[in-house]
Amino acid sequence: MATLITGFDHYQVEAPAGCEAAARAFYGGFLGLPELRKPAAFLNNGGVWFALPDGRQLHVGVAPDFVPREKGHPALRCDDIVAFGAHCDAHGVSYVSDAEAGIPRVFLKDIFGNRLEVVEGSHPSVLLE
Repeated sequence: MATLITGFDHYQVEAPAGCEAAARAFYGGFLGLPELRKPAAFLNNGGVWFALPDGRQLHVGVAPDFVPREKGHPALRCDDIVAFGAHCDAHGVSYVSDAEAGIPRVFLKDIFGNRLEVVEGSHPSVLLE
């Protein structure tokens, strides 16, 4: 069978209406992600889109009945989890560290209460055969 899925394009986290300034402060300011221009068809929907260094995107989208996600989450990559933890400490952002998955990682919440994971490097991919 031919491969149907060729990659991962973006992840969307949900946020309440009027979230744009807070999203820019957290994802743009704190995490340092550059903001993307949204397509004209989506400008009236609210929210903000950000670029990731590998070409993928993180979208912050408005959910009318917003509830923070406490389990499902994006996992972002960094080169130095200790430096990321120090960055969190310097900005008063709480996080929990572990290496339970075999790699160093931290869990934190975005400005809206959504769960985020940051891993050093990447999770290994081992296919079932």
